Amino acid sequence: MQLLLSLTWGSVSGWWTLVCLLLGLLYAWLMYRQPVSLGKNVRYWLFALRTIVVLIVSFLLIAPLVRSVSYNPQKPLVLIAQDNSESIKLFGLTPNPSPKERDLNAALFNIKQQLGDQYDVREFNFDRDLHDGLSSKFDGKQTNISSAIQQLNERFVNQNIGALILASDGLYNQGNDPRYEAKNLKTSIYTIALGDTVARRDLLIGNINYNKTAYLGNDFEVEVLAEAYQAKGENVRLSVTEDGKQVFTQNNPVTSDNYKKIIPLKLSAEKKGTRKFAFNISPVKNEVSIQNNTETIYVEVLDAKQKILLLYDSPHPDISVIKQSIESNRNYEVKTSLLSDLPKLKLSDYGLVILYQSASNSSTELQNFIVKSKVPVWYMAGAQTDLQRLNSEQKLVQINSGREEMQEVFAQPVTEFSLFTLSDSTRRKISQFPPLLAPFGNYSSNNAGQLLFKQKIGEVPTPYPLLSFSDENGRRIAVLTGEGLWRWALAEYQTYGNHNALEELLGQGVQYLTANSNHQRFRVYPAKNVFDEGENVILNAELYNDALELVNTPDIRIELKSQSGKNYSFLFTRNGQSYQLDAGTLPVDEYTYSATTKLGDQSFKATGQLTVKPLNLETRQSAADHRLLYDLAKQSGGQMLMPSQVNQLADMIRKNENIKTVVYEDKHYSDLIDLKWIFALILALLSTEWFIRKREGEI
Repeated sequence: MQLLLSLTWGSVSGWWTLVCLLLGLLYAWLMYRQPVSLGKNVRYWLFALRTIVVLIVSFLLIAPLVRSVSYNPQKPLVLIAQDNSESIKLFGLTPNPSPKERDLNAALFNIKQQLGDQYDVREFNFDRDLHDGLSSKFDGKQTNISSAIQQLNERFVNQNIGALILASDGLYNQGNDPRYEAKNLKTSIYTIALGDTVARRDLLIGNINYNKTAYLGNDFEVEVLAEAYQAKGENVRLSVTEDGKQVFTQNNPVTSDNYKKIIPLKLSAEKKGTRKFAFNISPVKNEVSIQNNTETIYVEVLDAKQKILLLYDSPHPDISVIKQSIESNRNYEVKTSLLSDLPKLKLSDYGLVILYQSASNSSTELQNFIVKSKVPVWYMAGAQTDLQRLNSEQKLVQINSGREEMQEVFAQPVTEFSLFTLSDSTRRKISQFPPLLAPFGNYSSNNAGQLLFKQKIGEVPTPYPLLSFSDENGRRIAVLTGEGLWRWALAEYQTYGNHNALEELLGQGVQYLTANSNHQRFRVYPAKNVFDEGENVILNAELYNDALELVNTPDIRIELKSQSGKNYSFLFTRNGQSYQLDAGTLPVDEYTYSATTKLGDQSFKATGQLTVKPLNLETRQSAADHRLLYDLAKQSGGQMLMPSQVNQLADMIRKNENIKTVVYEDKHYSDLIDLKWIFALILALLSTEWFIRKREGEI
């Protein structure tokens, strides 16, 4: 790094330096023209010292600026991203790989040695997420190329990225099309094309379309995509078993070397609970892989849906958004109704009431039902809300407003919230969503409740509640103080192509509010009934005292037992007023659990089941997608290479004129008076002058 210092002037002319010099000369002449007792040389020295001191002091009064310019060279970054997914191990190498292809990691590592000190080479591997360093395990269960590019772009934002080397087979099963994300990475992409674009002899289950929930006694439809490559003349023998019992079988002749067929079938939901259905295609001779011949799905068979009543005074676009988001979970059925049509409804059928911009005390019948049944209520405020009625009906959130105005508020997640869990991606998305409209005024919250989101007005965080939850004497309530959820739905779909965050927020909120509607004292439930392989298994627990108040004083122990006979013991950790357990990743299997605790003299026990299902996404496609890799390289100005050409990469990067060291100039201005050594110099000059005068007897 080079550093240059120079003196510059602000609004003052540099000619004032001459004035400062004349002032110093005049001051020194007046002081030392008379003393005849001093020798001529001594007087000259004292005259010079005083002149310099006065010059410096008066010069500081002009307040000139010191400009420092630093030059920081930044070597070009060369990023290596290696696909570590299972498909590389299964299909990634060509049929007859050369030694160079077999030792691709060594070839990638040699790039760093070949480029030398003139380049900053960083190595990564990726599957579903991005990881540091290269890997030879190839055990990733999912592939997200788009996310890897995005994370690299975010990690090295505003840095001199010279090139990205992407070694992959071009197959991905998570995230968006990498071609779109690559446009945001302003650098050359060199792709190393692994695998073979010609599918090898293989029979497989390409995909299964099905509903994750069904109702007891009903039939449900399933669509199986059967694929066969280089297997003309063979038969696709598809069989389906439920908990080991065969429930369906069918033969389909393979009529071409690139065979695909959707096989529709009906299955029966004859038993309540989570049912396991295994789909299998019988293997044929010389098949490249039989791992993709089997797929397993899990269907939750329910007795009936839980009914939710959504009441409103007048139509609003939020109504349909709330209904659709909640009903994305097939456990729930939402009935929307005007408050004026309340007499036509049977309120006892509903386990949750959502009051959209209305209050129950506007209807005697509704208020009596809520008070007597202790049904949970979710209040949603907006421009049409009568704030006095809302304040009188619940004590969780109080809104005091002297005028009927609305203001835009953004959602600010509260990390201390512990009543239920939202994923990090959902919290991040919601914090970036457009603002809701909340009543203008002063807000206060009940200490018994918990805030999930606070209001952020512009860029200013506030303590005002946006979404709060509480348990008041055994009845759970929630208060949302803003309207405009339709904005969130549109923004999420425009950016991500789905409504996952909004559905998770409303679904988790409804699940919490309705979870204790039967006043069960001790509840243990998993975050979801079916977890993917490699996903952390999360369980929640709630314990209530005799007054139906949440407590978490005693310890809760849980035993998980797999179908294969392995046992796992855990102790829940306290999380707010309840409990939570992160059991980490568990092997693929079906598990039953039994949790126990003791409150006073009473013992409690809760049981249930969960499933960890295998992920076979990486085995569903054996033909590499080199077209994707070619497009990534072409649109960025890079080049696609085969594994045998990896040793040419270093020369290509060196010859690329766009990949070069960038020198950043950093200018900094500071007042001369801020330099401490100036004061040290003045003190040294004055001390020297004083010493000479003292020695000559002038003091």
